[in-house]
Amino acid sequence: MPAYLLQGLILGATAAAQPGPFQAFLLSLIARDGWRRTLPAAFAPLISDGPIIVLVLLVLVQLPEWLLSVLQITGGVFLLFLAWGAWQAFRDSSPAVDGALPAIQGDVRSNILKASLMNFLSPSPYIFWATVTGPILIDAWRQAPTLGLAFLAGFYTALIGGLTLFIFVFAGASRIDPRMNRVLSAVSAIGLFAFALYQLVAGINDLRAMFI
Repeated sequence: MPAYLLQGLILGATAAAQPGPFQAFLLSLIARDGWRRTLPAAFAPLISDGPIIVLVLLVLVQLPEWLLSVLQITGGVFLLFLAWGAWQAFRDSSPAVDGALPAIQGDVRSNILKASLMNFLSPSPYIFWATVTGPILIDAWRQAPTLGLAFLAGFYTALIGGLTLFIFVFAGASRIDPRMNRVLSAVSAIGLFAFALYQLVAGINDLRAMFI
């Protein structure tokens, strides 16, 4: 059990530290809503990863290759929507004074749902579970369900812990310099837009390669 728990911790920490659209979205929430309203979004993988794991392990591996490309394009469109929201937060906010939070704040439940949907529409979790964590989980579960649960516990403890640390670090930076909120909004908007373009271009190119 310690071996699988350790593997889960290492892979979860790696996933949390890797720059991606989810981290960019968290930055936009920190800049707009502050760390208290952003923190629950760190638990979004617990909502979205369940269906992803089931799809990957039971269904997705048997479906046509173009499905992942379609999912990638859909995720790219959703990332454009999130990038537009981050850009509006940057445009509508003014440099904060005395550490005040921006006037525009989002609903916590809405933030969690958006984060979960973005993670569900991103191809990265599917690829990650299909190529890395999925085989480990299957191997552990075949030996004993408790080993599989230990792997999952280690993975999500490290993942959510890493995302929580990410939120605290950048929220702390924004408190030190209130102008950092506008910087975070701009960076997150640019990051989300870049990831959206990457997913759209990659998905379209893959579809063209399959059918042309």
